[in-house]
Amino acid sequence: MTLWHSIDDVLNYAIGEEQAAAKFYTQLASQAKMPGMRQVLSDFAQEEMKHKAKLEAIKAGGKLKPAEQVMDMKLADYIVDAAPSPDMNYQGVLILAMKKEKAAFKLYSDLASSTDDENVKTMFLALAQEEAKHKLRFEIEYDDMLAEN
Repeated sequence: MTLWHSIDDVLNYAIGEEQAAAKFYTQLASQAKMPGMRQVLSDFAQEEMKHKAKLEAIKAGGKLKPAEQVMDMKLADYIVDAAPSPDMNYQGVLILAMKKEKAAFKLYSDLASSTDDENVKTMFLALAQEEAKHKLRFEIEYDDMLAEN
């Protein structure tokens, strides 16, 4: 388990996680054979870079406004994990994205519950809700895809 000594330590960790997620989606996009899939994965990478930029702005002294609670369809809770591969189909990519966003949501939620500082707690809860929004977007897309088939 990682030990943090300051809010900067936590923010540096979160920034690294967002960078790693962006790199993961970019790498997966470069391996995708279908142009549409490459675009979807590139879009995911850009979303992660936006998260990184938000965290860097917070670290530089910016504020993050509290977020509304986001609905959770809980689809990611019941779907078998997908392993990334160059031949991954759209369904597999959506499953992978849901799982990654769920893990990020849990990280920020756990960080929020581990502090007594209300400003820090608010920041982490807002970040958790950002991740929940992305997870919901992927869950809706997954649900729509299943409805079409």
